[in-house]
Amino acid sequence: MRMPKKPFVAALHSSSSSVSSYSPALLLFRPPAPYLPTAGYSRSASKGPMDGVGMEGKRLLAADLGPCDGAGDGGAGNRRIWSSREWGRKIAMGKQIFCNRSLNMKNIIAVGFDMDYTLAQYKSETFESLAYNGTVNKLVRNLGYPCELLEWTFDWKYMVRGLVLDKKRGNILKMDRHKYVKVAYHGFTEMSKEEKVSTYGNTLIRDSFDEPDYALIDTLFSLAEAYLFAQLVDFMDKNPGKFAYGVDYSRMYKDVRAAVDLCHRDGTLKQIVAENPGRYINEDPLIVPMLKMLRNSGRSTFLVTNSLWDYTNVVMNFLCGTHTSHGDSAGDYGWLENFDVVITGSSKPRFFHEENRANLFEVEPESGMLLNTDNGNLIPQVGSTSPRLPPKYLKKACRVFQGGNVAHLHKLLSIASSSQVLYVGDHIYGDILRSKKILGWRTMLVVPELEEEVEVLCQSRGMRKNLQQLRIEQDLVEDKIHHLKWSLKFDIFDTNEEKNLSAELHKLELQREHVRCLHQNAQREFHQKFHKVWGQLMKTGYQNSSFAHQVERFACLYTSQVTNLGLYSPDKYYRPSEDFVPHEYDIIGL
Repeated sequence: MRMPKKPFVAALHSSSSSVSSYSPALLLFRPPAPYLPTAGYSRSASKGPMDGVGMEGKRLLAADLGPCDGAGDGGAGNRRIWSSREWGRKIAMGKQIFCNRSLNMKNIIAVGFDMDYTLAQYKSETFESLAYNGTVNKLVRNLGYPCELLEWTFDWKYMVRGLVLDKKRGNILKMDRHKYVKVAYHGFTEMSKEEKVSTYGNTLIRDSFDEPDYALIDTLFSLAEAYLFAQLVDFMDKNPGKFAYGVDYSRMYKDVRAAVDLCHRDGTLKQIVAENPGRYINEDPLIVPMLKMLRNSGRSTFLVTNSLWDYTNVVMNFLCGTHTSHGDSAGDYGWLENFDVVITGSSKPRFFHEENRANLFEVEPESGMLLNTDNGNLIPQVGSTSPRLPPKYLKKACRVFQGGNVAHLHKLLSIASSSQVLYVGDHIYGDILRSKKILGWRTMLVVPELEEEVEVLCQSRGMRKNLQQLRIEQDLVEDKIHHLKWSLKFDIFDTNEEKNLSAELHKLELQREHVRCLHQNAQREFHQKFHKVWGQLMKTGYQNSSFAHQVERFACLYTSQVTNLGLYSPDKYYRPSEDFVPHEYDIIGL
C-alpha cells in the first residue's frame, strides 16, 4: 500500500510550537446544518475554507516556526524569481513545487506550457459565472428547457475538481484512491451511508466510474456544468411535468454538454473575455521573468493551446505584453519574444498522438492567415516564392502554428528524446496523462486550489493530531471489548466475577460509543474546514482522494501556480520524498 510521503506528514506534525494535547471536551462539535441551496437555486457565494479563521489564529500561524511558515504569505522570496538579487531562499509552502518522480532540470532542453488555466488563471467568480449564464441561455432558448432556469444563479465555490457525475442516477460522487465512494449527493441532497453502499458497494461497479455512464470533473472549466447538472436534477425531481417525455438525468447531462459546446463554438464567451480580459483573468507579473529566466538558461520554451490564434493573442498579450485592462493592444505581438514555438488550435489530447494526421499550418500573426507548410517548412504561396521574413519587432523569431501533432513540434524544436521535454498544464487527462503515458514527456500539474489547501492544512494540525489520537483510543477500547467478550464466552467464572466482567463490558461499550461520536464529529469538523460539502481536495477521510491518486500517478511535479517554477533554479534536481508503508510509521516515529 502506498502511504503519504514524509513532507506531507511532517507538515501536519512537525513544529517547534507546541500542539495542544488531546481533550475530549474540545471535540464535542455540534454537527452543522446540511448545505442546501435556497428556493429558486439563488444563493450567495458560500464561504471559503478560510472563512471563520480569526485574526488571532492567523497571527499564531504567522508566528509558528514549523514547516508551514508563510503558507499563505507571498513573502519577499515569493515575489522575486530565483535569478533576481532580491530572491529569498525560503519559499512559502503554498508556493513550493512538490515532486512525485525525480526530475533533473539539467536534462530538460524545452519547457512547454498550456495557456487556459495554466499561464492564464481565470477568475472563477466572473469567468465561470459567464460560462454558466451562457449555458443556461442555450438550454432555454436553443434546447427548449423551462424558462425558470433563467432565474437561477451560480455558486462558483460549491463544486470542486476530482468529482464524478453519475449521469444515469443524477448523483455527484467523491471517491478515494480505491474507488470507494465516500461522499455522494443526489442533486444537492446528501446520500446516506446505506444508500451509498447499496448503490456503489458492488466491486464490479466500483471498478468502472468512467464514460459513458460517468463524467469526470477534472478541470476547472467543468465546475459550472457540474453545478448546473445538480440544479437540474433537483428541479426535475420536484417538477417532472415540466420536461418533455423521455428526458432523464443522462439526457439532461448530454444537453448541458451540448449547451456548453454551443457557447464555445459561437465565440460569445471569448469575445466578452477579449473585450475586458482584466475582469476575467488574473494578472501575474512573474510570468515574463520566469519565461526569460528559462530562455536565458539555454532552454527553448513553447506554448501549446487548444485556443485559436485570435483569442490566444489577446490573452497572452494581456499576460505578457504591454496592455490595458481592456486588452486594447491586441495588435502588439511582443509577447512572442518569450517563446520559440506557439501552436494554437492543437486539439489536445489528439495532438499528443503521432499518428494524428492533422495538417500543420503556419499562422501569420498580423492577419491571422493560415499558410500551408510541409512538416513545418513553408510551402511557397501562389504568386510568391520568397519566404516570409519574421516581424522586425521580434528579437528572436517565434513561429506560430495551428494544428499538427507532437512530431511536428519535436522537429521544430530539434528534440531528440521525449524525456527532454517538461510540459506544464492544468488538466490531468488533456495535458498530463496523455503527454506522460504516450510520449514520456516530463510533466508538471498546476493545481491552484493547492495553495489554500496547504494553508488550511497547516492551521488544522492540532485537530488532525486529535483525530489520530481518537482513532488510537477507539482501537484500544475495541480490543478490550473483544478480549472481555472472548473471556465471557470461553472462560469459566463464578457468578460474581461474571457479573463484574459484564458490568465492565457495558462501561467499555459506552466508552466506545462516546469516542466514536467524538471522532465522527471531529472528522466532520475537520472535513468542513476545507470545503463545506466536499472536504479536502487531496483526501477523502484518511485515504488519498481519486484526484490525488491521479496527480501522483501522472504528474512528475505539481504546484499551485505556473510561476512557482521561477522560484527555483532552472537547473534544479527535483527529488521525491521517501515513500512509507504502514509498518514503518511506528518504527521510524513519524
